[in-house]
Amino acid sequence: MILQVPVARYIPTNAYFYIDEDTKHGFLIDPGAEADKLLAIIEQRGFVLEKILLTHGHFDHIGAVNDLQRTLKIPVLMQKNGRSYAENPVWNLSAQTEEPITLHDVTYLEDNTDIVLQANPDFRLHMIPVPGHTTDGCMYYNLRDHTAFVGDSIFAGSYGRTDMPGGDEETLMKSIVGKIFSLPDTTALLSGHSGVTTVATEKVRSWYQGIAAE
Repeated sequence: MILQVPVARYIPTNAYFYIDEDTKHGFLIDPGAEADKLLAIIEQRGFVLEKILLTHGHFDHIGAVNDLQRTLKIPVLMQKNGRSYAENPVWNLSAQTEEPITLHDVTYLEDNTDIVLQANPDFRLHMIPVPGHTTDGCMYYNLRDHTAFVGDSIFAGSYGRTDMPGGDEETLMKSIVGKIFSLPDTTALLSGHSGVTTVATEKVRSWYQGIAAE
């Protein structure tokens, strides 16, 4: 089960529950704000969250992490380059708001790590690095469900900004072509700020043509 939940404090963002329907255990991806709203959904639906997964460390994707972690007592995972964002409000952009954010209790993942659900080891996500929007950008992919949680690397009809700390447009474009577009065409791409799209829909966009994969 995939449940998309719009959350907002400063910027509207898509948070996602990825839940094993047999056990009701699962993962929460990019809880950017509104911890109370997310906790209410967990209680109402009887979800048991095992881990929080972050596609990158910008404030609009990590804003509810500390509150959720205090309540749920579960690990928070992000790509190994995420420390700069987790611990530095300038890098995660929260310094521009009235609520600077730092995360300290974080597990940093090596690239291409499998995140396995304890309640059902057949239910898992594969973390693939997609740098460019940030240095720690990544996606979480499940082949069985033909789904990838891609954060702000790519959107329906556009791609992520690269004018913020750690951003690089050439790197992002090569990452999109080399990593995201290497997935099957039918793969659903679930992003931080747009509706769902697919690999097949996005790979034919004119701005990706002629880019060599990284």
